[in-house]
Amino acid sequence: MTPSSIEQRIAAIYRNESRRALATLIRLLHGNFDLAEDALQDAFMAALSQWPHDGIPRNPRAWLISTGRFKAIDRVRKNARLEKYLNGLAHTSDIGPESQPWENDEAIEDDQLRLIFTCCHPSLAIESRLALTLREVCGLTTEAIAAAFLVPVPTLAQRIVRAKNKIRDAGIPYEVPAPEALSERLDAVVPVVYLVFNEGYSASGGTEVIRRDLSAEAIRLGRLLHELLPNPEVAGLLALMLLHDARRGGRTNANGDLIPLEEQNRTLWNRAQIREGCDLVVQALRSGPPSAYTLQAAIAAIHAEAPTAEETDWAEITGLYDLLLRINPSPVTALNRAAALAMRDGPEAGLQAIDKLMNHKELQRYHLLHAARADLFRRLNQFQEAIQCYQQALDLAQQEPERRFLQQRLTALQNKNS
Repeated sequence: MTPSSIEQRIAAIYRNESRRALATLIRLLHGNFDLAEDALQDAFMAALSQWPHDGIPRNPRAWLISTGRFKAIDRVRKNARLEKYLNGLAHTSDIGPESQPWENDEAIEDDQLRLIFTCCHPSLAIESRLALTLREVCGLTTEAIAAAFLVPVPTLAQRIVRAKNKIRDAGIPYEVPAPEALSERLDAVVPVVYLVFNEGYSASGGTEVIRRDLSAEAIRLGRLLHELLPNPEVAGLLALMLLHDARRGGRTNANGDLIPLEEQNRTLWNRAQIREGCDLVVQALRSGPPSAYTLQAAIAAIHAEAPTAEETDWAEITGLYDLLLRINPSPVTALNRAAALAMRDGPEAGLQAIDKLMNHKELQRYHLLHAARADLFRRLNQFQEAIQCYQQALDLAQQEPERRFLQQRLTALQNKNS
Protein backbone atom coordinates (compact mmCIF):
# COMPACT_ATOMS: atom_id res chain seq x y z
CA MET A 1 0.00 0.00 0.00
CA THR A 2 1.16 3.53 -0.73
CA PRO A 3 1.61 6.02 2.13
CA SER A 4 -1.43 7.99 0.95
CA SER A 5 -3.62 4.87 0.82
CA ILE A 6 -2.50 3.90 4.33
CA GLU A 7 -3.39 7.38 5.55
CA GLN A 8 -6.81 6.97 3.94
CA ARG A 9 -7.24 3.63 5.72
CA ILE A 10 -6.25 5.22 9.03
CA ALA A 11 -8.77 8.00 8.45
CA ALA A 12 -11.46 5.37 7.76
CA ILE A 13 -10.48 3.45 10.88
CA TYR A 14 -10.75 6.67 12.87
CA ARG A 15 -14.27 7.25 11.57
CA ASN A 16 -15.37 3.67 12.21
CA GLU A 17 -13.54 2.76 15.41
CA SER A 18 -12.60 5.88 17.39
CA ARG A 19 -15.83 6.11 19.40
CA ARG A 20 -15.76 2.43 20.30
CA ALA A 21 -12.11 2.62 21.28
CA LEU A 22 -12.77 5.73 23.36
CA ALA A 23 -15.61 4.04 25.24
CA THR A 24 -13.32 1.17 26.21
CA LEU A 25 -10.45 3.48 27.12
CA ILE A 26 -12.72 5.46 29.45
CA ARG A 27 -13.49 2.22 31.29
CA LEU A 28 -9.87 1.09 31.36
CA LEU A 29 -8.79 4.53 32.61
CA HIS A 30 -11.32 4.51 35.45
CA GLY A 31 -13.78 6.95 33.94
CA ASN A 32 -11.29 9.73 33.20
CA PHE A 33 -12.76 11.23 30.01
CA ASP A 34 -9.97 13.72 29.36
CA LEU A 35 -7.19 11.18 29.88
CA ALA A 36 -8.97 8.73 27.56
CA GLU A 37 -9.40 11.36 24.85
CA ASP A 38 -5.72 12.30 25.05
CA ALA A 39 -4.74 8.63 25.00
CA LEU A 40 -6.85 7.96 21.92
CA GLN A 41 -5.31 10.94 20.15
CA ASP A 42 -1.83 9.72 21.09
CA ALA A 43 -2.67 6.24 19.78
CA PHE A 44 -3.76 7.58 16.41
CA MET A 45 -0.65 9.74 16.20
CA ALA A 46 1.40 6.59 16.85
CA ALA A 47 -0.58 4.78 14.12
CA LEU A 48 0.19 7.55 11.63
CA SER A 49 3.86 7.17 12.48
CA GLN A 50 4.15 3.36 12.67
CA TRP A 51 1.58 1.83 10.33
CA PRO A 52 3.03 3.22 7.07
CA HIS A 53 6.24 1.30 7.91
CA ASP A 54 4.95 -1.71 9.87
CA GLY A 55 1.62 -2.20 8.12
CA ILE A 56 -1.89 -1.96 9.51
CA PRO A 57 -2.36 -4.48 12.35
CA ARG A 58 -4.81 -7.34 12.03
CA ASN A 59 -7.05 -5.84 14.69
CA PRO A 60 -6.65 -2.05 14.49
CA ARG A 61 -9.15 -1.34 17.27
CA ALA A 62 -7.37 -3.62 19.73
CA TRP A 63 -4.03 -2.06 18.78
CA LEU A 64 -5.40 1.43 19.36
CA ILE A 65 -6.93 0.52 22.71
CA SER A 66 -3.76 -1.16 23.93
CA THR A 67 -1.49 1.59 22.62
CA GLY A 68 -3.77 4.24 24.03
CA ARG A 69 -3.59 2.68 27.46
CA PHE A 70 0.18 2.64 27.38
CA LYS A 71 0.20 6.25 26.24
CA ALA A 72 -2.05 7.08 29.18
CA ILE A 73 0.37 5.39 31.59
CA ASP A 74 3.16 7.53 30.16
CA ARG A 75 1.07 10.66 30.64
CA VAL A 76 0.25 9.70 34.21
CA ARG A 77 3.91 9.09 35.04
CA LYS A 78 4.79 12.55 33.76
CA ASN A 79 1.96 14.33 35.59
CA ALA A 80 1.92 14.35 39.37
CA ARG A 81 -1.74 15.37 39.43
CA LEU A 82 -2.64 12.04 37.81
CA GLU A 83 -0.48 9.88 40.06
CA LYS A 84 -3.51 8.32 41.76
CA TYR A 85 -4.34 6.55 38.48
CA LEU A 86 -0.96 4.90 38.09
CA ASN A 87 -1.45 1.88 40.33
CA GLY A 88 -4.64 0.97 38.53
CA LEU A 89 -2.98 1.15 35.14
CA ALA A 90 0.55 -0.09 35.60
CA HIS A 91 -0.36 -3.77 36.06
CA THR A 92 -0.96 -4.03 32.31
CA SER A 93 2.46 -2.75 31.35
CA ASP A 94 3.70 -6.21 30.38
CA ILE A 95 1.03 -6.62 27.68
CA GLY A 96 2.07 -5.56 24.20
CA PRO A 97 -0.21 -3.91 21.68
CA GLU A 98 -0.29 -6.95 19.39
CA SER A 99 -0.39 -9.75 21.96
CA GLN A 100 -4.15 -10.17 21.99
CA PRO A 101 -7.29 -8.13 21.33
CA TRP A 102 -8.29 -6.12 24.39
CA GLU A 103 -11.97 -6.57 23.81
CA ASN A 104 -14.39 -8.73 21.88
CA ASP A 105 -17.38 -7.25 20.07
CA GLU A 106 -19.74 -7.96 22.97
CA ALA A 107 -17.49 -6.12 25.42
CA ILE A 108 -17.18 -3.20 23.01
CA GLU A 109 -20.97 -2.96 22.85
CA ASP A 110 -21.13 -3.01 26.65
CA ASP A 111 -18.63 -0.16 26.77
CA GLN A 112 -20.71 1.86 24.33
CA LEU A 113 -23.74 1.35 26.53
CA ARG A 114 -21.73 2.32 29.60
CA LEU A 115 -20.66 5.49 27.84
CA ILE A 116 -24.13 6.56 26.74
CA PHE A 117 -25.73 5.81 30.12
CA THR A 118 -22.97 7.82 31.81
CA CYS A 119 -23.27 10.74 29.41
CA CYS A 120 -27.06 10.67 29.86
CA HIS A 121 -27.09 10.33 33.64
CA PRO A 122 -30.20 12.05 35.06
CA SER A 123 -28.09 14.12 37.47
CA LEU A 124 -26.78 16.01 34.44
CA ALA A 125 -28.84 18.82 32.94
CA ILE A 126 -30.51 17.82 29.68
CA GLU A 127 -28.43 20.24 27.63
CA SER A 128 -25.29 18.73 29.18
CA ARG A 129 -26.45 15.20 28.33
CA LEU A 130 -27.03 16.18 24.73
CA ALA A 131 -23.72 17.98 24.36
CA LEU A 132 -21.66 15.30 26.10
CA THR A 133 -23.26 12.46 24.14
CA LEU A 134 -22.76 14.18 20.81
CA ARG A 135 -19.14 14.92 21.74
CA GLU A 136 -18.10 11.64 23.37
CA VAL A 137 -20.40 8.99 21.90
CA CYS A 138 -20.71 10.42 18.39
CA GLY A 139 -17.50 12.39 18.00
CA LEU A 140 -18.99 15.68 16.82
CA THR A 141 -16.71 18.65 17.21
CA THR A 142 -17.51 21.27 19.78
CA GLU A 143 -18.09 23.71 16.92
CA ALA A 144 -20.63 21.43 15.24
CA ILE A 145 -22.53 20.87 18.46
CA ALA A 146 -22.58 24.58 19.20
CA ALA A 147 -24.04 25.19 15.75
CA ALA A 148 -26.71 22.55 16.39
CA PHE A 149 -27.68 24.13 19.70
CA LEU A 150 -27.38 27.69 18.38
CA VAL A 151 -25.06 28.66 21.23
CA PRO A 152 -21.57 30.21 21.21
CA VAL A 153 -18.70 27.73 21.02
CA PRO A 154 -17.20 28.81 24.40
CA THR A 155 -20.58 28.30 26.06
CA LEU A 156 -20.89 24.80 24.62
CA ALA A 157 -17.31 23.92 25.54
CA GLN A 158 -17.90 25.02 29.12
CA ARG A 159 -21.08 22.96 29.22
CA ILE A 160 -19.10 19.84 28.29
CA VAL A 161 -16.40 20.62 30.86
CA ARG A 162 -19.01 21.06 33.59
CA ALA A 163 -20.64 17.76 32.67
CA LYS A 164 -17.33 15.90 32.89
CA ASN A 165 -16.58 17.55 36.23
CA LYS A 166 -20.02 16.57 37.51
CA ILE A 167 -19.43 12.95 36.53
CA ARG A 168 -16.07 12.98 38.32
CA ASP A 169 -17.09 14.92 41.44
CA ALA A 170 -20.39 13.09 41.95
CA GLY A 171 -18.75 9.72 41.43
CA ILE A 172 -21.19 8.76 38.68
CA PRO A 173 -20.29 5.14 37.90
CA TYR A 174 -19.26 4.08 34.43
CA GLU A 175 -21.73 1.24 34.14
CA VAL A 176 -24.99 0.02 32.67
CA PRO A 177 -27.73 0.48 35.31
CA ALA A 178 -29.08 -2.48 37.21
CA PRO A 179 -32.22 -4.06 35.68
CA GLU A 180 -34.54 -2.52 38.26
CA ALA A 181 -33.29 0.98 37.41
CA LEU A 182 -32.95 0.50 33.68
CA SER A 183 -36.42 1.59 32.60
CA GLU A 184 -36.25 4.84 34.56
CA ARG A 185 -32.78 5.63 33.26
CA LEU A 186 -33.95 5.12 29.67
CA ASP A 187 -36.07 8.26 30.02
CA ALA A 188 -32.81 10.20 30.04
CA VAL A 189 -31.21 8.20 27.23
CA VAL A 190 -33.89 7.78 24.55
CA PRO A 191 -34.30 11.49 23.66
CA VAL A 192 -30.54 11.84 23.29
CA VAL A 193 -30.31 8.89 20.90
CA TYR A 194 -33.08 10.43 18.82
CA LEU A 195 -31.31 13.79 18.78
CA VAL A 196 -28.17 12.07 17.50
CA PHE A 197 -30.25 10.44 14.77
CA ASN A 198 -31.89 13.71 13.81
CA GLU A 199 -28.52 15.40 13.41
CA GLY A 200 -27.52 12.59 11.05
CA TYR A 201 -30.83 12.41 9.21
CA SER A 202 -31.03 16.15 8.59
CA ALA A 203 -27.92 18.03 9.64
CA SER A 204 -28.58 21.31 11.45
CA GLY A 205 -25.97 23.06 9.33
CA GLY A 206 -23.11 22.49 6.95
CA THR A 207 -22.79 21.30 3.38
CA GLU A 208 -24.67 17.97 3.51
CA VAL A 209 -28.26 16.97 4.22
CA ILE A 210 -27.34 13.57 5.62
CA ARG A 211 -24.54 12.58 7.97
CA ARG A 212 -24.70 8.83 7.55
CA ASP A 213 -22.15 8.21 10.30
CA LEU A 214 -24.42 9.80 12.91
CA SER A 215 -27.68 8.22 11.80
CA ALA A 216 -25.98 4.81 11.61
CA GLU A 217 -24.50 5.31 15.08
CA ALA A 218 -27.90 6.25 16.51
CA ILE A 219 -29.52 3.19 14.92
CA ARG A 220 -26.75 1.00 16.29
CA LEU A 221 -27.29 2.44 19.75
CA GLY A 222 -31.03 1.97 19.34
CA ARG A 223 -30.50 -1.69 18.51
CA LEU A 224 -28.31 -2.13 21.58
CA LEU A 225 -30.93 -0.52 23.79
CA HIS A 226 -33.66 -2.69 22.27
CA GLU A 227 -31.63 -5.84 22.87
CA LEU A 228 -30.96 -4.75 26.44
CA LEU A 229 -34.49 -3.66 27.24
CA PRO A 230 -37.01 -4.48 24.49
CA ASN A 231 -39.79 -2.25 25.83
CA PRO A 232 -42.37 -0.50 23.59
CA GLU A 233 -40.74 2.94 23.75
CA VAL A 234 -37.36 1.65 22.61
CA ALA A 235 -39.04 -0.45 19.90
CA GLY A 236 -40.88 2.67 18.72
CA LEU A 237 -37.69 4.71 18.71
CA LEU A 238 -35.80 2.08 16.71
CA ALA A 239 -38.70 1.73 14.28
CA LEU A 240 -38.84 5.48 13.75
CA MET A 241 -35.13 5.71 13.01
CA LEU A 242 -35.17 2.72 10.67
CA LEU A 243 -38.17 4.00 8.71
CA HIS A 244 -36.77 7.49 8.27
CA ASP A 245 -33.31 6.16 7.37
CA ALA A 246 -34.86 3.76 4.86
CA ARG A 247 -35.75 6.74 2.64
CA ARG A 248 -32.17 8.04 2.64
CA GLY A 249 -31.37 6.81 -0.88
CA GLY A 250 -34.08 8.96 -2.44
CA ARG A 251 -33.70 12.15 -0.43
CA THR A 252 -30.87 13.74 -2.40
CA ASN A 253 -29.61 13.67 -5.96
CA ALA A 254 -26.06 13.03 -7.18
CA ASN A 255 -25.14 16.65 -6.41
CA GLY A 256 -26.39 16.41 -2.82
CA ASP A 257 -29.47 18.55 -3.51
CA LEU A 258 -32.72 17.91 -1.67
CA ILE A 259 -35.52 16.01 -3.37
CA PRO A 260 -39.00 16.63 -1.88
CA LEU A 261 -40.86 13.57 -0.62
CA GLU A 262 -43.45 13.70 -3.40
CA GLU A 263 -40.70 13.66 -6.06
CA GLN A 264 -38.53 10.91 -4.62
CA ASN A 265 -37.83 7.67 -6.49
CA ARG A 266 -39.34 5.18 -4.07
CA THR A 267 -37.53 2.25 -5.64
CA LEU A 268 -34.40 3.67 -3.98
CA TRP A 269 -35.90 3.25 -0.52
CA ASN A 270 -34.56 0.41 1.61
CA ARG A 271 -37.40 -2.10 1.67
CA ALA A 272 -35.71 -4.41 4.18
CA GLN A 273 -35.45 -1.57 6.68
CA ILE A 274 -39.05 -0.59 5.99
CA ARG A 275 -40.22 -4.13 6.74
CA GLU A 276 -38.17 -4.24 9.93
CA GLY A 277 -39.44 -0.84 11.01
CA CYS A 278 -43.07 -1.74 10.31
CA ASP A 279 -42.72 -4.98 12.29
CA LEU A 280 -41.34 -3.01 15.23
CA VAL A 281 -44.26 -0.56 15.03
CA VAL A 282 -46.73 -3.45 15.23
CA GLN A 283 -44.76 -4.94 18.13
CA ALA A 284 -44.77 -1.63 20.00
CA LEU A 285 -48.47 -0.94 19.40
CA ARG A 286 -49.40 -4.42 20.68
CA SER A 287 -47.36 -3.93 23.86
CA GLY A 288 -49.40 -1.14 25.44
CA PRO A 289 -50.34 2.52 25.06
CA PRO A 290 -48.27 4.06 22.28
CA SER A 291 -45.39 6.41 23.05
CA ALA A 292 -44.68 9.53 21.03
CA TYR A 293 -41.91 7.66 19.22
CA THR A 294 -44.26 4.81 18.29
CA LEU A 295 -46.87 7.20 16.88
CA GLN A 296 -44.22 9.02 14.85
CA ALA A 297 -42.99 5.65 13.63
CA ALA A 298 -46.54 4.70 12.62
CA ILE A 299 -46.75 7.92 10.57
CA ALA A 300 -43.39 7.15 8.97
CA ALA A 301 -44.61 3.63 8.17
CA ILE A 302 -47.63 4.98 6.28
CA HIS A 303 -45.33 7.19 4.21
CA ALA A 304 -42.92 4.31 3.60
CA GLU A 305 -45.60 1.85 2.47
CA ALA A 306 -47.47 4.26 0.18
CA PRO A 307 -46.79 3.56 -3.52
CA THR A 308 -46.87 7.31 -4.31
CA ALA A 309 -47.37 10.59 -2.47
CA GLU A 310 -50.87 10.85 -3.95
CA GLU A 311 -51.84 7.41 -2.65
CA THR A 312 -50.65 8.18 0.89
CA ASP A 313 -53.38 7.82 3.53
CA TRP A 314 -53.33 11.44 4.66
CA ALA A 315 -56.49 10.98 6.72
CA GLU A 316 -54.78 8.28 8.79
CA ILE A 317 -51.66 10.42 9.15
CA THR A 318 -53.71 13.42 10.30
CA GLY A 319 -55.51 11.24 12.84
CA LEU A 320 -52.19 9.94 14.18
CA TYR A 321 -50.95 13.52 14.54
CA ASP A 322 -54.11 14.35 16.49
CA LEU A 323 -53.30 11.51 18.87
CA LEU A 324 -49.66 12.52 19.03
CA LEU A 325 -50.61 16.09 19.94
CA ARG A 326 -52.62 14.80 22.88
CA ILE A 327 -49.64 13.03 24.40
CA ASN A 328 -46.91 15.34 23.10
CA PRO A 329 -48.36 18.82 22.49
CA SER A 330 -45.31 20.40 20.83
CA PRO A 331 -45.46 23.22 18.28
CA VAL A 332 -43.37 21.22 15.78
CA THR A 333 -45.88 18.38 15.98
CA ALA A 334 -48.65 20.89 15.38
CA LEU A 335 -46.79 22.21 12.32
CA ASN A 336 -46.39 18.68 10.95
CA ARG A 337 -50.10 18.08 11.49
CA ALA A 338 -50.89 21.26 9.57
CA ALA A 339 -48.83 19.98 6.64
CA ALA A 340 -50.71 16.68 6.70
CA LEU A 341 -54.02 18.54 6.96
CA ALA A 342 -53.09 20.51 3.84
CA MET A 343 -52.60 17.25 1.97
CA ARG A 344 -55.92 15.89 3.24
CA ASP A 345 -58.15 18.97 3.01
CA GLY A 346 -56.26 21.36 0.76
CA PRO A 347 -53.72 24.17 1.15
CA GLU A 348 -56.24 26.67 2.59
CA ALA A 349 -56.90 24.38 5.55
CA GLY A 350 -53.20 23.90 6.06
CA LEU A 351 -52.55 27.65 6.01
CA GLN A 352 -55.26 28.29 8.56
CA ALA A 353 -53.69 25.74 10.88
CA ILE A 354 -50.20 27.16 10.39
CA ASP A 355 -51.38 30.75 10.94
CA LYS A 356 -52.48 29.75 14.44
CA LEU A 357 -48.85 28.81 15.18
CA MET A 358 -47.23 31.98 13.88
CA ASN A 359 -46.91 33.67 17.27
CA HIS A 360 -45.50 30.61 19.00
CA LYS A 361 -42.12 31.59 20.41
CA GLU A 362 -40.45 28.26 19.58
CA LEU A 363 -41.38 28.53 15.91
CA GLN A 364 -40.69 32.16 15.12
CA ARG A 365 -37.13 31.40 14.01
CA TYR A 366 -37.90 27.92 12.71
CA HIS A 367 -37.20 28.00 8.99
CA LEU A 368 -39.49 25.07 8.20
CA LEU A 369 -42.51 27.02 9.44
CA HIS A 370 -41.90 29.69 6.80
CA ALA A 371 -40.98 27.08 4.18
CA ALA A 372 -44.28 25.26 4.81
CA ARG A 373 -46.27 28.49 4.44
CA ALA A 374 -44.35 29.32 1.28
CA ASP A 375 -45.19 25.95 -0.26
CA LEU A 376 -48.89 26.32 0.51
CA PHE A 377 -48.99 29.84 -0.92
CA ARG A 378 -47.21 28.49 -4.01
CA ARG A 379 -49.83 25.78 -4.41
CA LEU A 380 -52.53 28.47 -4.17
CA ASN A 381 -50.76 30.54 -6.85
CA GLN A 382 -50.30 33.37 -4.33
CA PHE A 383 -46.79 33.98 -5.56
CA GLN A 384 -46.00 37.26 -3.81
CA GLU A 385 -46.84 35.79 -0.40
CA ALA A 386 -44.87 32.66 -1.27
CA ILE A 387 -41.84 34.72 -2.27
CA GLN A 388 -41.90 36.56 1.06
CA CYS A 389 -42.12 33.31 3.02
CA TYR A 390 -39.36 31.62 1.02
CA GLN A 391 -37.12 34.60 1.72
CA GLN A 392 -37.87 34.35 5.45
CA ALA A 393 -37.07 30.64 5.40
CA LEU A 394 -33.87 31.26 3.47
CA ASP A 395 -32.73 33.87 5.98
CA LEU A 396 -33.10 31.33 8.81
CA ALA A 397 -31.87 28.10 7.19
CA GLN A 398 -28.38 26.93 8.16
CA GLN A 399 -27.93 23.82 6.02
CA GLU A 400 -26.52 24.48 2.55
CA PRO A 401 -28.66 21.96 0.60
CA GLU A 402 -31.80 23.36 2.23
CA ARG A 403 -30.66 26.86 1.34
CA ARG A 404 -30.10 25.81 -2.28
CA PHE A 405 -33.54 24.21 -2.43
CA LEU A 406 -35.22 27.30 -0.98
CA GLN A 407 -33.27 29.58 -3.30
CA GLN A 408 -34.32 27.49 -6.32
CA ARG A 409 -37.98 27.73 -5.33
CA LEU A 410 -37.62 31.44 -4.63
CA THR A 411 -35.89 32.15 -7.94
CA ALA A 412 -38.49 30.17 -9.90
CA LEU A 413 -41.32 32.16 -8.32
CA GLN A 414 -39.56 35.48 -8.82
CA ASN A 415 -39.12 34.67 -12.51
CA LYS A 416 -42.74 33.63 -12.80
CA ASN A 417 -43.90 36.76 -10.97
CA SER A 418 -41.75 39.21 -12.94
